[in-house]
Amino acid sequence: MKVWFGGYTSHDSRGIYTADAENNGNDIKLDNVKNIVELDRPTYFQLVGDLLFTIIQNGNQSGIATYRIKDEKAEQLDTYLHEDAAPCYISVDPQKHLVFTANYHLATINIFSYDENGKLTFVTNEKHEGHGPRPEQDAAHPHFFDETPAGNLVSCDLGIDAVDFYRLEGDKLKHLARYQMEKGFGTRHITFSPDGKTMYIVGELSSQVNVAHLNEQTWDFEDIATYKTIPEDFTDHNGAAAIRISKDGKFIYVSNRGHDSIAVFKVLNDGKLELAQRISVFGSFPRDFNWNKSEKYLVVANQNTNNATLYRRNSETGSLTPLQKYIPVPEATRVLFEED
Repeated sequence: MKVWFGGYTSHDSRGIYTADAENNGNDIKLDNVKNIVELDRPTYFQLVGDLLFTIIQNGNQSGIATYRIKDEKAEQLDTYLHEDAAPCYISVDPQKHLVFTANYHLATINIFSYDENGKLTFVTNEKHEGHGPRPEQDAAHPHFFDETPAGNLVSCDLGIDAVDFYRLEGDKLKHLARYQMEKGFGTRHITFSPDGKTMYIVGELSSQVNVAHLNEQTWDFEDIATYKTIPEDFTDHNGAAAIRISKDGKFIYVSNRGHDSIAVFKVLNDGKLELAQRISVFGSFPRDFNWNKSEKYLVVANQNTNNATLYRRNSETGSLTPLQKYIPVPEATRVLFEED
């Protein structure tokens, strides 16, 4: 088992790194961190078999790239580059052979197709318009674009406080519905309950999680409740970032950049949340975290302190116990487990 890391390359990082997850008694330990793919600013990426799909920057151009990974070596297969800022999010549907990206700075959501050789073909895109009340919301800023449980598409836009739903029809995006958040929420990422009937939306600017019911047939929405991810008395700057739900649907996890913690919420029977734990990330600016398939281990990457932290997760209580606090990983903003 390996853990992959990617992020900015402004200082010490050379691209994408892996760490070996080695047995350490009853637990694991991350060791042997090394640079696997040398490239600029791989701030988000996905693995599909031996194919790597990543954000990339190349001089004044940026976009996405595909690599084939074999024997811990990377062969670049294709790139799709454009002028101006890079995307901030990338996801892949291996069955449909589609790639989805969100571009925060260009205000676009984009779809590409790919073949078995990693060849990328642009399919379509959509440009968001509008702005919100906060300084960070001077324009539309899509931060997430991925699939819903029913196979539709969903975007989160920080600039316009909106969750938008789409369907790909041929080579066009059809807008299906919008769930409008409160002004200044700063919609960043979303996750869904296992039955697909509840969505949990994290607001970067408000440091909140909104819980809402949805129906992907009628596009009816019901706002259930909103929860702070940081303590009420915390007054320093914070930006909530990643959100994940355990596969049993019982726990929600959110990273806090500023409070530098992971908030753990228990999902109650009615879908509402109850705070179960806030735990330090033992570093600064945790943008992303992830877990292995069994969800026994969770790793968070701390961008500003060049370290990652490994936890053991209790599946009954949802709580995290730190196992390894100062794993040396430079400028990481993305974490992904790879298992055989």
